Amino acid sequence: MLRAAGVGVGDEVVVPAFVNVEVAEAVVLAGALPVFADIDPVTYCLDASAVEAAVSSRTAAVVVVHRFGRSADITRLHGVGQRHGLLVLEQGESEAPYDEIAQRRERAAYLDAKLKGVRTPDGGDGHTYQQYIVRVPGNGRPDRDAFARAVRARRVECRVPVKTPVHRLPEYRRCVSLPETERAADETLSLPVDASLTKRDMQRIVSACNALGGLLQPAF
Repeated sequence: MLRAAGVGVGDEVVVPAFVNVEVAEAVVLAGALPVFADIDPVTYCLDASAVEAAVSSRTAAVVVVHRFGRSADITRLHGVGQRHGLLVLEQGESEAPYDEIAQRRERAAYLDAKLKGVRTPDGGDGHTYQQYIVRVPGNGRPDRDAFARAVRARRVECRVPVKTPVHRLPEYRRCVSLPETERAADETLSLPVDASLTKRDMQRIVSACNALGGLLQPAF
């Protein structure tokens, strides 16, 4: 995709770090250098202001990754591209049938109304809930991880969406400030909203999470 667009050696490509490593790998395979920009804390997609701040004279493109069923602010991101003459490429997620999305939204609405002690996602326009991402606030990564272990012990599947942001990986380590990316990596947890879940399953998720409120208090 990047090579076909004319991106190559000597170019920089702005990418998010709150994604799988494949995005940065694709930039390197094209001969270019990945430059990491911070995310919007609501959408978990690239923040347009952060992208603009990361642009240099060598920047050739921006790769926008839509996350968890929520779209990036593509209008603002295209605006950045137009101002600086950059190629803006989008990477989306696989589309699900409408009825499956409707059922996910129904289950997400149930969790929104019932969960306590975690920050539920901002649905926004068109959210398809590929993943239902909550924030476990408190004292950083140990709190979220302890919460996840306790929820799993109550027979509720959950997972950390991004265990290590790409800019923390040894081969891509950069001296760059990405506070929202760091915070999201330490606090986010994906809870199930699959269309196959029954009402009893949903009740078990809520019961397991709400029973763990004490873990959410910050340490002093």
